Amino acid sequence: MWKLDQLGRSMAYLIETVRRLEAKCTGFRSLTEDVDTTTPGVMLVFHLFGALAQFERDLIRERTSAGLRAAEARGRKGGRKPLVTMDKLVRAQALLAGLTVREATAHLNVGKTAFYEALASVGTTPSA
Repeated sequence: MWKLDQLGRSMAYLIETVRRLEAKCTGFRSLTEDVDTTTPGVMLVFHLFGALAQFERDLIRERTSAGLRAAEARGRKGGRKPLVTMDKLVRAQALLAGLTVREATAHLNVGKTAFYEALASVGTTPSA
């Protein structure tokens, strides 16, 4: 290859590609960066980079889960806020006395699917 970055964007992908080539008894050579994976020294560097990339992924995963646990301990809940609040649910159920589900949800600017999911979460069914 002309440059190493043409083979892949991330170091993890480059290492995986070189490993697949190595399994097929094929070497990789970059003309610009003077990288030749058929030599033991370059393969050592590739393996070191692979270990560092894996270590970084593990650190990120660990920090993310610790942050989520800390937020949960403070009472914070992740994810998107529900589209259908309890107030909208009550109003929609009141509107169902004279309207269809589609008309009631359009009036409150919520989707039918979100409305039915909100009903299921509180254990009720539409009364119309």
